[in-house]
Amino acid sequence: MANESRPCPCDIGDRFDYGGRGQEVQVEHIKAYICKPDASTDKAVIVIHDIFGWQLPNTRYIADMLTTNGYIAICPDFFVGQEAWKPSNDWASFDDWLKTRSASKIDKEVDVVFKYLRDQCGAKKIGVIGFCWGGAAVQHLMLKNPHLKAGVSLYGVIRHFADKSDLLHPTFFIFGEKDDIIPLDQVTLLEQKLKQNCKVDYKVKIYPGQTHGFVHRKRDDINPQDKPHIEEGRKDMINWLNKYL
Repeated sequence: MANESRPCPCDIGDRFDYGGRGQEVQVEHIKAYICKPDASTDKAVIVIHDIFGWQLPNTRYIADMLTTNGYIAICPDFFVGQEAWKPSNDWASFDDWLKTRSASKIDKEVDVVFKYLRDQCGAKKIGVIGFCWGGAAVQHLMLKNPHLKAGVSLYGVIRHFADKSDLLHPTFFIFGEKDDIIPLDQVTLLEQKLKQNCKVDYKVKIYPGQTHGFVHRKRDDINPQDKPHIEEGRKDMINWLNKYL
């Protein structure tokens, strides 16, 4: 079967049955999910989805978690209307699918979302987090975008930006020890390059026993041995944002 050849084994993990507490909005040419805290704030976080797209309930759950911690959270459709990856798709076609959805070609959309957060939501301090494909996008933005204050890359695919480590903003990298698509030798090399070239604060953390997607795609209640690590990853993400936003 073609599915035996899987260039990016991004399993969907456990999919939350979750509706979200925010709303969908149109931001120029982009659809987005946004959630705002009850109290006014000038702090916002852009949430960059994984290959399963901006409507994945798990990603909206994390956006809402950010809101309960005092942030405006917005998850735009960075595929800009193109279809997200489906678990039923043939993995043999993944490389072709990915060619039209580059994590390093989202700058136009980020600028649009940044302007919306600033002008329509009153945000002055804006950070970014992202998962897998979105984690790679976070690394791209931390290397390039002068306006964002901090980033958290959760199991971002390192190979896309392996030769670039001169970050502009404080960045936290979260990885799972048992991640099939991000070997630990890649993580070690990333750390070495950051140590050599990075002049801002950064942190690389490996969570023992965890697989790809563990912070947002595993359900705590059916993976009891993983629950402490899932919660730790989420707390670490919030703490990093709190520190720099």
